[in-house]
Amino acid sequence: MFISPAYAQAAEGSPSTLMSLLPLVLMFVVLYFVMIRPQMKRQKEHKAMVEALAKGDEVVTAGGLLGKVSKVGDPYIAVELANGVEVQMQRTAVVQVLPKGTVQ
Repeated sequence: MFISPAYAQAAEGSPSTLMSLLPLVLMFVVLYFVMIRPQMKRQKEHKAMVEALAKGDEVVTAGGLLGKVSKVGDPYIAVELANGVEVQMQRTAVVQVLPKGTVQ
């Protein structure tokens, strides 16, 4: 009641709406190239590695176990940890394929 209504006025030479959105757009572009794109690349490489698993490959699992792949199924693989000790696990639990001869 005591306050008069204020009206926004466009000042002379004010930046356009596009220019005010430019920093926001630039942040999303940087975010894409710094975080999203490398993560998608890692996922694609991991998927290719998991699909290429074969009997006899030496692997490291997400739990830190080292062993040789003894059986390959569709969703699961069997990993031989020691002489006669086999563990069945999901293929996606494999984090890394080691060079031949690493696991003794």
